[in-house]
Amino acid sequence: MSALGALLATRSESGSTGMRSRILLGLVCAGYSVGAAFGWGSPQVAVFMGDFGLAAAALVAAVSCFLYARTGAGRLRPAWLLFSLSSAMAACGNAVWGWYEVILGVPVPTPSLADVFFLCFAPPAIVGLLVLAKRPVTRAGWVCLALDAWLIGGSLLTLAWSLALAHTAHMAGFQDASVAPAALSLAYPLLDIVLVSMVLALHFRRAGVNRSAVNTAIAALALTVLSDAVFTSPLLRSTYHSGQLLDAGWFAGSLLLAYAPWGARRGARRSARPGPPRATASRPIAGSLAALTPYLAAAVCTLGILYNVVDGRRVDRVVIFTGCTVVLALVVRQGIMLLDNISLTQELAQKESHFRSLVQGSSDVIMIAAPNGTLRYVSPAAAGVYGREAEGLVGAELSSIIHPDDLGRVVHEVRRFLAAPPHEEPTTRIECRFRSGTGDWLNVESTVNRHQGGLLLNSRDVTERVRLQAQLQHNAEHDPLTDLPNRALFTARVRQALSGRRASDPGTAVLFIDLDGFKQVNDTIGHQAGDELLIQAGRRLQDSVRAGDTAARLGGDEFAALIMGDGTRDQGAREYQVHEIADRLRLTLSQPYRIGPSEVRVAASIGVAFAEPAISPTDLMRNADLAMYRAKAGGKDRVELYAPQMQADVVRRSELATRLRTALRDGEFALLHQPVVHLASGSVAAVAAQARWRSAQGILFTPAEFLRVSGDDDRTAELGRWLLEEAVAQAADRARAGHPVAVSVRLSAARLLDAAPPPGSIEALLTRHGLPSGALMIEVADSDPRVSFDALEQRLVALRRLGVRIALDGFGSGFAAINALRRLPIDVLKLDRNLVEGVVESARLHKITSGLLRIACDLGLQSVADGVDVPEQVLALRAMGCTHGQGMAFSGPLDEYRLRRALVRGEFPVPGIPSPRPVMAGGSIPLLTGSHTETPVPPT
Repeated sequence: MSALGALLATRSESGSTGMRSRILLGLVCAGYSVGAAFGWGSPQVAVFMGDFGLAAAALVAAVSCFLYARTGAGRLRPAWLLFSLSSAMAACGNAVWGWYEVILGVPVPTPSLADVFFLCFAPPAIVGLLVLAKRPVTRAGWVCLALDAWLIGGSLLTLAWSLALAHTAHMAGFQDASVAPAALSLAYPLLDIVLVSMVLALHFRRAGVNRSAVNTAIAALALTVLSDAVFTSPLLRSTYHSGQLLDAGWFAGSLLLAYAPWGARRGARRSARPGPPRATASRPIAGSLAALTPYLAAAVCTLGILYNVVDGRRVDRVVIFTGCTVVLALVVRQGIMLLDNISLTQELAQKESHFRSLVQGSSDVIMIAAPNGTLRYVSPAAAGVYGREAEGLVGAELSSIIHPDDLGRVVHEVRRFLAAPPHEEPTTRIECRFRSGTGDWLNVESTVNRHQGGLLLNSRDVTERVRLQAQLQHNAEHDPLTDLPNRALFTARVRQALSGRRASDPGTAVLFIDLDGFKQVNDTIGHQAGDELLIQAGRRLQDSVRAGDTAARLGGDEFAALIMGDGTRDQGAREYQVHEIADRLRLTLSQPYRIGPSEVRVAASIGVAFAEPAISPTDLMRNADLAMYRAKAGGKDRVELYAPQMQADVVRRSELATRLRTALRDGEFALLHQPVVHLASGSVAAVAAQARWRSAQGILFTPAEFLRVSGDDDRTAELGRWLLEEAVAQAADRARAGHPVAVSVRLSAARLLDAAPPPGSIEALLTRHGLPSGALMIEVADSDPRVSFDALEQRLVALRRLGVRIALDGFGSGFAAINALRRLPIDVLKLDRNLVEGVVESARLHKITSGLLRIACDLGLQSVADGVDVPEQVLALRAMGCTHGQGMAFSGPLDEYRLRRALVRGEFPVPGIPSPRPVMAGGSIPLLTGSHTETPVPPT
């Protein structure tokens, strides 16, 4: 069952139980009334029910009130105990009355013991009602309560004395008879008047605790008093006998008093449950009547005196004394009330002044709106906050100053707030825009309270806070340099594009863009110029995409674009369209950039990935990233579409890179050396160090096979450091063993600048292993266009000062070969194997190679041909002037054992030389002679 269903079931169950109790009570009272009206069928039954029936009902009330007082009456326990005692007195009186009429069968004497019990019924009830009354909290309140009690008591005494007691006393003295019967007959109406007065007083001054039980008890006593008043009237007193309809009033009063505490307990439990408070519209009237009680008492006293005067009687001294004391009490009470009112007026004025100062001095605007939305009060702070005078806003409609776009939301929130129970939601908070005096719209936050059916608004200007929040939100979602969306916002836009109505659109594409050559811009003309280039590139990208698309900067020189689909179902046409957009972006980003006085060029590599069904934003962006890296690997400055095979390649490269890291850690790399042979004599001039990776299956991978997977990362740098140190260490060991042959180590220009050891570390490496600096040669590749020639020249000059020789590797294949020859300190030119492979078959290639070797000879440089595999190549190269060769025509890469055997032999057979002169490898390496003997370099 739901919580609402359980709550309704509980309320229905408790309500049905209370209804059944009230119906049963009504049926019992109605049955007694019907029986009394028809004489109960016989005089004997009527007398029995009129005496012992009333005694039983009063006894039930006594027991009920007593049990309730012991279990759950709380601080009102004395009142219920007194009600129990009062009902017990009534039960005893009716029992004595029945003893005479039913048991003894004689008339009840006057006076009798029953009269004593009936007289004792009123005092406990009166005291109990006083206990139920609201207790004063100040001394003045207690004094006023005592004066009110005397006003009521004195007035009733004056009236009773004027009407009965004085006449009875006079008749007793005139007839010289006892006044006891007369006094007894007058005691009943006197006590009834007191009870009626207490019931009225309590009705106007009752406590708020267990109000339902108090009201029921008051009703029961009022019914009893009414029956007593009818009984004591002269018309009924002489003709009354037990079993008449009048007994039904006493019977119902007793049962109602018995029901009061227990029926009220269920009402108290219901009222304790959460729910809206009930309106108490009668409280102002009750307060007014309570204030009039002293004057009503004085009026009663005055009527008693006037009765004597109008009737022509002599005013009794008791009446005069009592009336004077009542008047005096009224005067004193009025004086106390006057002083109390003066004190309350001063206190109220101070509080009003205090709160007025708070309201007028508050920086918040306080407004009171009537139920129809009209502003009835606006604090003076409106002039400073809204720029509008408070008097000008009073009488205006609250909706007239609220922004039209916010009005519907504000009205909905106000209606919801007013419909909610006040105890559950005493206040609410509304934020909207108000019109200022200048016509601008201010962001205003208002705390709304209920106020006499309308609204009380405490408003403050939060425009700056809203602007700051918007700025912070913008900064959190945009790149600070280009003001384009950053990665977080771009990811959110991609997620939004892949959900909702566009979730099934396969035309949505993500472009990842990387600026090729941006690092060189930073290194050459500075980071400030690089930032300016990024700003211009971001502006070009933003201007090139459509209004519904998103351009973003992901970080560094990486940008991205989200191209929204147009609903086209032809995937081929859509791919062609997006490819054209990407190519247009590539051309736009590749245009020259004006940075200060200089013009800078960069290229753009772009990867494109299309949305697929159920693809996540992360996967889509990853696919575009993979396509972008494929574009860079494929030559840069191009557009590449994502294909599933790219992910498989990434996984394979990742696995191979992981194995490469493990191999470096576990020492699975081996160092091989390939001899560099003098083409004129066949002697070993140097050895070229080459790394090989021996896998777990015993396979040796070449550098081209395992270095391509590691890319340009730390693993390649670590491998380069291992290769250099291992080559120097083994060369030093060979020198100490009598084979002092030079060793060459190949390092890329970028690796030499970025991750290779600085010159001081190379010197320390040579010193630590005891290898002469002239026995080490660094082969530098010139194929990387991003390398700064200035930085590379400085690094090579520093190395050459140490005695390290520099070789230009791959000469003839790189785009900057001539520039490298012009600027770099080169000792040896190493021809690329692509020139060597076709030198015999191609006349054109033969001329190109011959020209390159002539340039080397003219510059006084040694030359080494790489990839010399057949004897015909040896003959052709030697005829062109090449001094050294390296390849399978002489020997492949050798391990340390085979290398030392080759060094012991000292030479390799060279085609075209019938009897080579034996040259042993050992001691110092002789300098080669020939056309460039003027530049002494170690042979390679």
